[in-house]
Amino acid sequence: MGQIPDSYEYQITGQLYSSLKTREERLMEKGMFMLATNDLSDKLTMEKMLGLYKSQQSVEKGFRFLKSPDFLTSSLYLKKPERIEALLMIMTCCLMVYAALEHKIRQELKAKSLYFPNLKYKPYQNPTARWVFFCFQGIHVLTISGDQQRVLNIEERNRTIIDCLGDVYRQIYS
Repeated sequence: MGQIPDSYEYQITGQLYSSLKTREERLMEKGMFMLATNDLSDKLTMEKMLGLYKSQQSVEKGFRFLKSPDFLTSSLYLKKPERIEALLMIMTCCLMVYAALEHKIRQELKAKSLYFPNLKYKPYQNPTARWVFFCFQGIHVLTISGDQQRVLNIEERNRTIIDCLGDVYRQIYS
C-alpha cells in the first residue's frame, strides 16, 4: 500500500455516427460551382448549360494536342495575319476530323461490343485517335508490277478499327 503505480492505462469505448440529414446536406453541397451566361432565352436550361460547359473540356484537350511538340507547330513561323488565320483554320479542321474519327471509333466499338488494346494490351473501348494512329504506323502498301497492290503488316487490332469504320476503309485496307 502507498506505492505509486508505474503507469496508468485508459480505455475508451464508443461508436461513431453521423446524422443522415447532415450527410445529405453535405452531399448536396459537394461539387457546387457557379455558371453565368448572358443568354436569357427559355431554350437554355440549366442542364443544357452545364452540358455545354462540360463539353468544353474535349475542345481544350484538342487544342492542347496542337500545342504538343509532336504536332510541330512551334517550328512554324508566320508573319502575315492572313497566313496565321489560314493555318488556324486548317488546324481546326484537322481537330474536327480527329475528334469525329475518335467519336466514331468509340461509338462503334461499344455498339459492336469490340475492344481495342490499350498501351498495356488490355481490352479497351475508349482509345484516343492518337493511340489508334500510332498503332497504324508501319502499315505499307506494296505495289507489284504497277497494278497489283498488297497491304502489309496489318494486325488484328488494326482490323478491329477498320471494321468499326466501315466498307470504305475495308476496301482501302484489303
